[in-house]
Amino acid sequence: MTGWVKIAGLGPGDEALVTPEVTAALAQATDVVGYIPYVARVADRAGLTLHASDNRVEIDRSQHALQMASEGKRVVVVSSGDPGVFAMAAAVFEAMENGPIEWRDIPVDVLPGITAMLAASARAGAPLGHDFCAINLSDNLKPWSLIEKRLRLAAQGDFAMAFYNPRSKSRPEGFVKTLEILREECEPERLILFARAVSRANEAIRISTLAEATPEMADMQTVVIVGSSLTRVIEREGAPIVYTPRFTLAEGQE
Repeated sequence: MTGWVKIAGLGPGDEALVTPEVTAALAQATDVVGYIPYVARVADRAGLTLHASDNRVEIDRSQHALQMASEGKRVVVVSSGDPGVFAMAAAVFEAMENGPIEWRDIPVDVLPGITAMLAASARAGAPLGHDFCAINLSDNLKPWSLIEKRLRLAAQGDFAMAFYNPRSKSRPEGFVKTLEILREECEPERLILFARAVSRANEAIRISTLAEATPEMADMQTVVIVGSSLTRVIEREGAPIVYTPRFTLAEGQE
C-alpha cells in the first residue's frame, strides 16, 4: 500500500511552533483534511488538495482520510495543538477500528504538536509544574454529570487543572457551573490563569483568583488553568510569574 495517513498537530497558532516533522509531512502530502480554520493555516500549492469540513464531523472526516489513503494518497489530518489531546487522532483510530478490515493495514503516524495548555503554561511560567489534569468542558460528547464528577475529584485531589473549550456562545452556563463547583471545593485565593489566543497576534494573558474570576473572562479561544493549592505567583516588574513548585516540605518538616 503506497498511501498513508499522518495525524498532525499544528500547535497553538504561531508558525514558529509547528514542528519540523509536521512541516515535512505537509510538504509530502497530496491531501490535507481537517476543521475549516485549521486547514486554512496550510499553504495551498500545486499537487495539494485541501478538504475543509465542519467541526462536528470528525468521524466522517477520518473515514474520508482513510479511504483516500487506501487509494494511494498521502493524507495529513490536521488539528490545532496536539492531535492526541481532544483532537483528531482518537477519531481516526475509531474510524479505523469500525471501518473495513483493510484500513488496518494503512500506515498511520501521529505527529505531536504543542498543546494550547502547554503554550499557555509556558507563557505564564510553570503552573502545570507538578501533577495536573486536563478536562474538556464541552458537553457535546459527554454528559455534564461526568464533567462535574471529574471537576470535583480533580479539585479534591488538589491537581492543577487545564480546561479546554470553557465557554461557548451556545452553552455559556457550563463555565458558570464550573466556577460554582470550584468555589465549593477550593479556597477563594486559588490562582486561575486565563490564556486567550496564545502565540497569536491577539494573545491576552490574565491572572486572577477564584474569588475574582467571572465567566466572561473565558471563551472558546481561551485555555483556563486553575492552580493547585500550592501554586503561587512571583510579583516583579513586567509580567508576573505563576508556577507550581515541584519540591515541597512534607508535613511536619521545617
